[in-house]
Amino acid sequence: MTGAEYEFLVKNQIEELGDEVIDDRILIEPCGRNTLPAIAWGMHLFGDDPDEPVIIYPTDHLIGTGMEEVVARAVPLATDHLVTFGIVPDRPHTGYGYISPGVPVSNGYRVAAFHEKPDPVAAGQFIADGALWNAGIFLMTPRLFFEECSRYAPEIADADLPDAYPDIPSISVDYGLLEHSSRVAVVPLTVPWSDLGTFSALHDASGPDADGNVGEALILDSKGCTFIHPEGKRVAAIGLSDLVVVDTDDALLVCHRNATERVREVVSALSALHDRTVEEHRLVHRPWGAYLVLEESRFFKIKRITVKPGASLSLQQHQHRSEHWVVVSGCAHVRIDGSTRVLTQGESTFVRAGAVHRLENQGKIPLEMIEVQIGEYLGEDDIIRLDDHYGR
Repeated sequence: MTGAEYEFLVKNQIEELGDEVIDDRILIEPCGRNTLPAIAWGMHLFGDDPDEPVIIYPTDHLIGTGMEEVVARAVPLATDHLVTFGIVPDRPHTGYGYISPGVPVSNGYRVAAFHEKPDPVAAGQFIADGALWNAGIFLMTPRLFFEECSRYAPEIADADLPDAYPDIPSISVDYGLLEHSSRVAVVPLTVPWSDLGTFSALHDASGPDADGNVGEALILDSKGCTFIHPEGKRVAAIGLSDLVVVDTDDALLVCHRNATERVREVVSALSALHDRTVEEHRLVHRPWGAYLVLEESRFFKIKRITVKPGASLSLQQHQHRSEHWVVVSGCAHVRIDGSTRVLTQGESTFVRAGAVHRLENQGKIPLEMIEVQIGEYLGEDDIIRLDDHYGR
C-alpha cells in the first residue's frame, strides 16, 4: 500500500527489481488515513482464507537475516492473538514507542502496556524494565483482526472499502485497536533492524569508515559525519564532527547528528512559508518512466525525460507552452498533429503550443531525451489528455 503521490515510483521500482507489476495487488490510498484503515483495506484482500495469518511490514525498514524464522515461530500465536514484534533495544532511544511485555504466552508475551515516545530518562527506565521498541510490524489473521476491530473501531470494520476510504477516521492501529484489545501479544525480535527513520539511523546502517564517516567525500580531520549528495558533485570536508550534510538538486540540509529527528520542524516551517520544495521533487515518476527538472525560470523549463521500453506518453496538447525535444539515447517515435517520425540520437523536433502530440519508445532500451519548454505558463496542469494508455 502506498499514497497516490508514490504510485508510479513504487511501480517503477518493482519493475527495476525484475518483478511484475500487478495493479490489483498494489493499493493506492486516495488520501492518508494512517495505519488502521490501511490495514483494514489490505485485510479485505484475504477474505478467501480468513484464518491465514498475514504479515504486515513497513516498507522502509532494514531487517537482517533471520526474520523469516521468527515470523514462522510466531504463526501459532497469531491464531488467537494480534501479534506485534518488539525490537530488543541496545540503547535508550527517544524516537520510538515502547512495549512492555507481560506474562509469557507461546513464543511471546501478552502485551502489558504500550508507551509513547519517551524523554531520555523514561527511555532508560523502560529498557531497565525490559521494554521493547515498537517496530510497527504485525502478524494477524483477518478473522481476528475484524473481530477486534468490530469491537473497538466499528466505523472502520464496517466501512465499505475502498469506496468509503476518504470518509473514515484517520487513526493508527496502535491507538485504534491494539491499545484496547486484550488479545495482543508481542514477540521479541533480535535480528538486525533499523527503521531508517532519520539520517542518523541511515548513518549507523551504512557502515561508517574507521573515523565514523559515511558517504563519498574528500574528508580531512573529520569524524562521525554523513555526506549525501548528487552523483558527480565533489564534496570536501575539513575539521568537522558529527554533522549530517544532505545536498539534493533543490535543497541543502546541514545539522548535527543528534538533531536529525528535528527535520520535521524544518518541513513544518517550509510548509508555513508555502515553499514548493515540501510538495514537489525535481525527479517525478510517471507510469511511462520519469522526468527530472534540470533548470527552470519564469518562461522556460528544462527536463531530462526517461521513457521505459514499450511505454508511451499520453496523446496530449498544451495551451500555453511549446516544447523542443532532443534525443540523447534510444529511439523516439514522435507523433505531431497526425504526422509520425522517428528520431534517433542527436536528432530533435519542435512541438508548437496547441499541437496534438505523443512520444513513444518502441525500442528495447530506455529512451533518454532533453525537453525545453518555453511559454508564459509552465505548470503540469497545462496538459489536455486526448488518449492515455494508463487511464489518467
